[in-house]
Amino acid sequence: MSTDEHAERFTALRPLLFTIAYEILGSATESDDVLQESYLRWAQVDLTRVRDTKAYLAQLVTRQALNALRSAARRREDYVGPWLPEPLLLDGGDPSSDVVLAESVSMAMMVVLETLGPDERAVFVLREVFGFGHDDIAATLGKSVAAVRQMAHRARAHVQARRRRFEPVDPVRSHELTARFFAAAATGEVEPLLAMLAPDVVWTADSDGKASAARRPIVGADRVARLVVGLTRLVGEGVRLEPGFYNGAPALVLYDDDRLEGIVLVEITDGLITNFYAMRNPEKLGGVTVAREIART
Repeated sequence: MSTDEHAERFTALRPLLFTIAYEILGSATESDDVLQESYLRWAQVDLTRVRDTKAYLAQLVTRQALNALRSAARRREDYVGPWLPEPLLLDGGDPSSDVVLAESVSMAMMVVLETLGPDERAVFVLREVFGFGHDDIAATLGKSVAAVRQMAHRARAHVQARRRRFEPVDPVRSHELTARFFAAAATGEVEPLLAMLAPDVVWTADSDGKASAARRPIVGADRVARLVVGLTRLVGEGVRLEPGFYNGAPALVLYDDDRLEGIVLVEITDGLITNFYAMRNPEKLGGVTVAREIART
């Protein structure tokens, strides 16, 4: 069987395979590595023995992603401050035409997925997002179908108890609110910001101690407003903010001259800002300008 056919089959499913890896790992860069390793293994497969290419490749990528996730979990034990998923720049923009896909890669959902164990996370992603059967998932994980059903039930209940109601993003309106909020913050006045913030708004920053950032989540409208006002006062000459769109949500991208210094994703529900996710870890910013295509099929 030709290498060209291996490549054609893999390339046709690459957006799906990348999405599976990203939702298991929370890292676009590591997902690229998983896909590269998976392809090397796939290239050695006798295609005459593959009955379902999609199921075969999903199984292969899931196993590689779980191996990477378990290795990453050990490294995260010494992580300084909160750990956030790597921001995902989407090729083709907003995935909101598929609400399940849009929610599955939202930063809010990705943060909730971080609270699941590796196997339960894989089961949830494969079952709830991609619709794989319990028998296919059982074969992937090397577990019984009954065990997979139990994990699926636990994972679903766990996620439902922790996630906010998902609201598809209107890119224009959400960018307008985000721009208005940070423009108001630049005036140094706290009061105008409070009307745009949910009472229980949270600011979470990921830096691993490698950049200046709060090492614990900041909770509450007044505290978050004062934090943002304080940050805008630190913006100096050569520093600029540009609008962005990551994980299907509005964002501000911070540059110091031409050096990317951070990304702040903004989550909006019912017209109010509910979460800020600030990525300041330079090790997680290297690949955020690379757009990736995602898919569920």
